[in-house]
Amino acid sequence: MNIVADENLAFTDYFFADLADIQHHAGRTLTQQDLIKTQALLVRSVTQVNAALLQGTPVEFVASATIGTDHLDISYLEQHGITWANAAGCNAQAVAEYVITALLKLKPELIDAADSFCLGIVGLGNVGTRLAAMAKLLGWKVLGCDPLVQHDQIEQVDLNTLLQHANAVSLHVPMVKTGQHPTYNLINAERLAQLSPDTILINSSRGAVIAEQDLMADIRQTQRKVVLDVFEHEPMISQELLDLVTLVTPHIAGYSLEGKARGTQMIYEAFCKKYQLAINKDFRTQLPVCEQFFQGQDLKQALVQHLSKIYDIAQDDTNLRACVVDGWVHQPAFDALRKNYPLRREWAAHGGPQA
Repeated sequence: MNIVADENLAFTDYFFADLADIQHHAGRTLTQQDLIKTQALLVRSVTQVNAALLQGTPVEFVASATIGTDHLDISYLEQHGITWANAAGCNAQAVAEYVITALLKLKPELIDAADSFCLGIVGLGNVGTRLAAMAKLLGWKVLGCDPLVQHDQIEQVDLNTLLQHANAVSLHVPMVKTGQHPTYNLINAERLAQLSPDTILINSSRGAVIAEQDLMADIRQTQRKVVLDVFEHEPMISQELLDLVTLVTPHIAGYSLEGKARGTQMIYEAFCKKYQLAINKDFRTQLPVCEQFFQGQDLKQALVQHLSKIYDIAQDDTNLRACVVDGWVHQPAFDALRKNYPLRREWAAHGGPQA
């Protein structure tokens, strides 16, 4: 059995080395030739898995250690009998904590805002649901919007109502271009006009959920505070956009050690199911113990004192902006930021809460 794995996946040797021969490749430059003797392919969202990549190869199992699946041609996989899996929810906690961190970085006073601050969450899947729970721990008011799910614990409204009433809007939807509820360019000029100029906008889902040119025009007009972890034309990111956006990070909102390890665990379990192998490994045995910031302290007090130590989001912003060459983010530098990212730990590893 031969496995090709994205070199940026966590703990692949721990999970798979005794089950198969593993080769590690850069996911963005993976080619058909790399898979000519491969039965199982393990990827992230940077690899487009389709006929162009797989045709003529012996690949029979594809797994992505990510929440999203828009980089997988599922129709092709299923038509050719190729088993596929993803890791829905693996980094949901990390993304929820990213959003809280970004908000507190932009407006530290929100730690004491209680229900005078309203967080609007668009998309109530794994991430949106966890974010709602974390926001409520801080006493914030939460409005949610998702036409496909219903949560008894979250006040749900239509998108227009959410945009008009939220003090911050955080996007957590998949990329969908067809059907009744498309999300491609969901946030466009018309919807941006419904937001108060003071409303913060955060996107850590998929870049093309926001129409980039419309966003840039909106920021010029309103001076809105915007946080972007994803970009419509990623990795083609212009300095013009970066100069307008308040806080930018290189598609790492879900990059916690727990999130990446959990993602690999989930595709390992799918692999074992495919090949009828015993599931006998747990990523938690591989995690180092870290400093306990939350024990014996009130949550808000601990966040005020230690949040920048848990995750220095400003450093990610600085690092991405430093990648600009001749008006554009240099793609190899962008990929290097992600490849060499110092994985942060989730709050629970420091003794804190988890949704």
